[in-house]
Amino acid sequence: MTGQPELPGQPEKPDDAAHDATPEELRHRIEGTREELGRTVEALAAKADVKAQAQEKATAAKEKAADAAHRAQDKAAFLLRSARDSTPEPVREKASQAATAANRNRGPVLVGAGVAVLALVLLLGRRSRGRHC
Repeated sequence: MTGQPELPGQPEKPDDAAHDATPEELRHRIEGTREELGRTVEALAAKADVKAQAQEKATAAKEKAADAAHRAQDKAAFLLRSARDSTPEPVREKASQAATAANRNRGPVLVGAGVAVLALVLLLGRRSRGRHC
């Protein structure tokens, strides 16, 4: 021992290992060390690349949101089919007729809805004023 602390990855006796190794073994060790160093540098560079990490997280979030949207669409379609299948035919026909009539007479329907909302607002306004007096 040399009295220095031993570092991980180093041979126990660096002087003996270096003297016993052939030049080919040393070249092989050096090449392995270079490859390991290259991988380490790449890993450190990837960790330091905040923009790339943010883009990866954004992409993952988009994919997750798209997946959730597809699941919601599938569930909505399933519920719509279930409701349609469980609704009696006469009710479906009447609903279809009402929708068609409302579309044909959109103007009068909107005017009627507006009058109803106005009447409701006036009634609620009178009630609240009557309580304060």
